[in-house]
Amino acid sequence: CRRIPVGGQVVMSDRKGPVLIELDDAPDQGPAAAPPVPDLDLPAPTGRAMQTVATLAARKPSRLARFFWASLLSLLGFVISLAAWNFVTALLAANPVLGWIATGLIGAFLVAALLVALREAASFFSLSRLDGLQRAAATALATGDLKAAQKVSDDLMALYRARPDLRLGREAVAARQRDVFDADTALHLVEDQVLRPLDAAARAEVEAAARQVATVTALVPLALADVVAALTANLRMIRRIAEIYGGRAGTLGAWRLTRTVITHLVATGMVAVGDDMLEPIIGSGLVGKISRRFGEGVVNGALTARVGVAAMEVCRPLPFRKATRPSVTGLVRRALSGLFSKGDAK
Repeated sequence: CRRIPVGGQVVMSDRKGPVLIELDDAPDQGPAAAPPVPDLDLPAPTGRAMQTVATLAARKPSRLARFFWASLLSLLGFVISLAAWNFVTALLAANPVLGWIATGLIGAFLVAALLVALREAASFFSLSRLDGLQRAAATALATGDLKAAQKVSDDLMALYRARPDLRLGREAVAARQRDVFDADTALHLVEDQVLRPLDAAARAEVEAAARQVATVTALVPLALADVVAALTANLRMIRRIAEIYGGRAGTLGAWRLTRTVITHLVATGMVAVGDDMLEPIIGSGLVGKISRRFGEGVVNGALTARVGVAAMEVCRPLPFRKATRPSVTGLVRRALSGLFSKGDAK
């Protein structure tokens, strides 16, 4: 016998098994009756990784820090040189054969260090050459000096003489150079025939770097992984852009060039991306609705594109005049094509 409470009264029942009691006034407890999930007012993505990279690259060491590192490196170099000298002289006295082997190895290391130093010096020289050509071109355009513009054109042809991919452009410039009678047309001819394929290659590098930074930021949840990926991708991108335009960016030269580009962006306040820039890329109103991690990836990719455009302006031997300056929004849209559909909030 089972006791079942119904309506405040206890009813005795001999039935075995489950008992179903229908309640007429019970509220609907289905999924449709659940209250809607509130819209979380999350802060907009800010591109933390690229902000960190910009801060690290643009920060200038203090005089005390430079003095400390210079004195430390000098002390280490002196100690290592003295230890190597004592080691070699002692080994020569004890065993001349092994002593001469050690001397040869140390000599080979010094030759390698000298070659690395020469390569770095050559990289600084090539970057300064591009900078000098850009300044000379700007001066020729500002003054309208045809002879100065032709000298810049000749220097550019000499710079790209060993580039077989630019042979057709050089031949077109040489064939039409006699028909040019003003500075603007002379430099526009070089820009159109020689620099156009270089601009396309540089834009491809920027798009690849922006895609890589956005993907790593969105998909890799490890701490500082986005910062490391953004730093390495931007360094490699700036180095490749310099090489495309004829500069040999070594390790120190690439870092110096990176600092120049980032410092320019920080000074002009272009290291921040807001909804006004992201909405043309991923659709209006979608910025606050995508996942936080994915939004950070898009912002970091957009900031990488901005760094790439600035690197193109710094490394390009001629300023953008007739050719259209690359659009950051267009670069990011092409780099992240397939990830977003404009206006589509699926």
